[in-house]
Amino acid sequence: MLGLIKLYTVPRYRRMMKGIAKDAKKRGLSTSDYMRTLGSSDLARYLIPPIKPMDVERFGLPPDAKLTKKPLLTKPARDAKIAHAAGDWQPGADLLAGIGQDWDRRSSIVSLLGEVAADDDTALKSWRAARPDDADAAAVHADALTNVAWQIRSARGAKYVSAEQFAGFQRVLTEADEASQTAAELAPDDPTPWATRCMIAMGRQYGREEFRAVWNGVLARDPLHVHGHARALQYWCDKWFGTNDLMWTFAEEGAAKHPKLAWLPLAAAFEASFSGVKDAWRDKRVEAALDRLLPWLDGEGRDAPDTPNSRAYAARALVELRRGPEAVEQFRHLGRSASGRVWSYSGYGAIHEFRTHRNQACRLAK
Repeated sequence: MLGLIKLYTVPRYRRMMKGIAKDAKKRGLSTSDYMRTLGSSDLARYLIPPIKPMDVERFGLPPDAKLTKKPLLTKPARDAKIAHAAGDWQPGADLLAGIGQDWDRRSSIVSLLGEVAADDDTALKSWRAARPDDADAAAVHADALTNVAWQIRSARGAKYVSAEQFAGFQRVLTEADEASQTAAELAPDDPTPWATRCMIAMGRQYGREEFRAVWNGVLARDPLHVHGHARALQYWCDKWFGTNDLMWTFAEEGAAKHPKLAWLPLAAAFEASFSGVKDAWRDKRVEAALDRLLPWLDGEGRDAPDTPNSRAYAARALVELRRGPEAVEQFRHLGRSASGRVWSYSGYGAIHEFRTHRNQACRLAK
């Protein structure tokens, strides 16, 4: 516990102790006895900084109480997810069959069903038993195993991951790799299993040339694949196997291909900022990317499957650039969903991060 407290300033420590004392009193315990029941994650909850109240509804935004970390899905996607969680694979199979070669939308549904199957694979097992050579089921299986592997590892830094976790992580990643290769064989034109392999390759610590071979598999099938670019960008980050320069190069090359990939430099700025690079959001490449991305989001890309995530990056970038009215407009589109990747890195939780920047946008827009 003392190691955790040392990470924080005295005022925040006092606020934490005040909150703990209050909750201890409610439970009829002394502060010290109550603290013995708390783990590190419980203590961190008391350290969440307060957010200055803001009347966001005046700007046409939903109140804080309605915010959610869940993505706001279309009805077909929502129905498929609910059915899959209940053990019924048919709606998900029908949805994927109807999508055809809309690769971005297909990848988003595979990821959605893969997340469900990672927690409960009842529906997936039934699906694979009924249709053992179904390429869609195989793609979901590979994605689910990849999710399971990363759940075992956790999102924590490598030094906080136990040897047992690493062993389990690698074991399941090996299974996921085999599953992704099977999925790729069953659907030779589909970039989805190759995008999944990008995550597997990162976890298995592929060298740069090995990774490029996997990445070329994505490009050969869809040079504009959104999920593939998102996963590959992580590999080229300094925190994994790249550098800031390699990450920016990858991001700029992707953004130059199509406006739907113009969020990549925004993601690069976010990653650079997160790793401690000062003024990363002030990089001229950020404004250039926004110039391409914003018109696309309001036009052709309005209903694209990854548009909410792109809007989240745009909202964050616009706040950092102090372009308040434009940032508020992006938050209007985002509504009550704080599901974007840009909010997920915060130790305080996605909703806190979303609220913080949404409030800042409103203040700038006054």
